[in-house]
Amino acid sequence: MGLINANVELRNPRKPELEPVLVDALVDSGSVHLCIPEHIRIRMKLDEIDKKEVTLANGSQKLVPYVGPIELRFKNRIGFAGALVMGDQALLGAIPMDDMDLVIIPKNRTLSINPGSPNIATSIAK
Repeated sequence: MGLINANVELRNPRKPELEPVLVDALVDSGSVHLCIPEHIRIRMKLDEIDKKEVTLANGSQKLVPYVGPIELRFKNRIGFAGALVMGDQALLGAIPMDDMDLVIIPKNRTLSINPGSPNIATSIAK
């Protein structure tokens, strides 16, 4: 299918005086979490909450900082998440995508709001 990127706005809800950060995030439904590089963590003044051991695509394991909370905005959707601090590009995984009711459109290689619920995010809570 190829790589999919999307412009996502990130905010630190604990510091509303800070300017939002617009990132060109790699969209990966095979990944679980939101990931951000260290320079974004510094710019957003995000505190480390914990550490998480992550398994990378090559099978190796790495201990990385977990920060948050982060407010995410994409089109008319808003969500909140923690983020793993790693890599050199923001990565949008399945949990924040599902929280904001976003879908990947393979034909166009784009991220979009769920066409079945264009006005408000839907979720299952049972």
